[in-house]
Amino acid sequence: MAHCDLAITVCSVSVGRTRPFPAARRRIGGVDVTEQQEQQGQQDQQQLSLGTAAARNLATTTKSVPQMQGITSRWLLKLLPWVQAAGGAYRVNRRLTYTLGDGRVSFVNTGADIRVIPRELGELPPLRGYDDDLTLDAIAGRFTQQEYEPGDVVVERGTPVDRVVLVAHGKLSQIGAGEYGTDAVHATLANGDFFGEQALVGTAEGAEQERWEYTVKALTACTILSMSASDFQETLGQSSSLQAHIDEFRSGPARAHNEHGEATIDLASGHEGEPTLPGTYVDYELRPREYELSVAQTVLRVHTRVADLYNEPMDQVEQQLRLTVEALRERQEHEIVNNRGFGLLHNTDLSQRIHTRSGPPTPDDLDDLLALVWKDPAFFLAHPKSIAAFGRECSARGVYPDSVDVGGHKVPGWRGVPIFPCNKIPISRTRTSSILLMRTGEEAQGVVGLHQVGLPDEYQPGLSVRYMGIDEKALISYLVSAYYSAAVLVPDALGMLESVEVSHGGAAS
Repeated sequence: MAHCDLAITVCSVSVGRTRPFPAARRRIGGVDVTEQQEQQGQQDQQQLSLGTAAARNLATTTKSVPQMQGITSRWLLKLLPWVQAAGGAYRVNRRLTYTLGDGRVSFVNTGADIRVIPRELGELPPLRGYDDDLTLDAIAGRFTQQEYEPGDVVVERGTPVDRVVLVAHGKLSQIGAGEYGTDAVHATLANGDFFGEQALVGTAEGAEQERWEYTVKALTACTILSMSASDFQETLGQSSSLQAHIDEFRSGPARAHNEHGEATIDLASGHEGEPTLPGTYVDYELRPREYELSVAQTVLRVHTRVADLYNEPMDQVEQQLRLTVEALRERQEHEIVNNRGFGLLHNTDLSQRIHTRSGPPTPDDLDDLLALVWKDPAFFLAHPKSIAAFGRECSARGVYPDSVDVGGHKVPGWRGVPIFPCNKIPISRTRTSSILLMRTGEEAQGVVGLHQVGLPDEYQPGLSVRYMGIDEKALISYLVSAYYSAAVLVPDALGMLESVEVSHGGAAS
């Protein structure tokens, strides 16, 4: 029998004890602490009083009234003297004035091509009152467009006046002879201004041709339209009505008037003996201007549930009304500055507008503005950025503006006249703005605000809040109305500095 040896291999497996996972640890105050230790510490330090989070549930929160970033100081409304306009209108009676038109011409453009509006040629004194549209259109077609770079001379002093020039765009300096033979800047010309209109009248037979008394030089890139005297004479020869109008202009006696265009009051002074004294009278404008009160209105709606249930600690209707009135007053100031009918920017007389000498507002520019409104000026009004630009110009020159105390408020000033901020004065796309200077009050023949007090349901002077009822949606409605306007009693009460650059980098070195 065969023997089989069976070899059995036994594998010995060594099984060790299972190790427990390490305890979770947290780091508190720079020391590793296990959860058991943390729980033990919490048990050792039990809370002994009510926590602030729970206590806040029983507390009353102190609240502010609703805030509104759009509220400004509204200095213009505070500073204007307000006049009662009974009947909703205010008539400004003035002496008869012979000055017509606004003194500036307007243009239209197609791309880069600019053309004067024919009717606007009536602003030129020789063509004032002429109304033949076909002839005016023919004259407008004879103007040619020209471009000038800064420093270019447009006309030279002492050369013949052989053309009329209209400024379509840009700024030019009119330079004449000074007292001691040196050059002096007489004026700054800009968009809409013109010069050389005497070329349209021509020279009397046998008389020497008139010559330019000044040089006109471009301060910026300029676009002008000019027409030669010979071109105008050709049109003149083709129109009998135009010829008659120019002849009447040449021969007609100038109506006596003072420097403001008002009809002269004949007086005698410095005489001796018994001369015959002149007789006179004061003539008035036949159609004086009337300012009607404008209105800003809105309907305030509040749900009755809000007014009934959520009325403590603040009256919901009162807070809604307060903010609505603030918005109306902001609109009121905006309209007094910008409205095309009665706004101060649009009602500044053309003779009371000047341009900055170089761009940003300088001390010299504000002095020129004070020379326009020199009879008891009350205050400047400027955008805050314009005030900042003026401050930069003063700093560049080592000049420090005044500080004027107005009712306990320190405001910047110039020559003792305060400068108040008004963000309602616009800044153009090209970063230019305007600065206003005004005299105020009826007795001073200045600028006045107009309103009417004693309105039904009056809430503030010139502002009423009228209850309109509750509708089917349970909404309470109130009609909130503000009535206002402004009037410039005489043109020299308001002056404007135009083309004020507010961007950085314009300070003089």
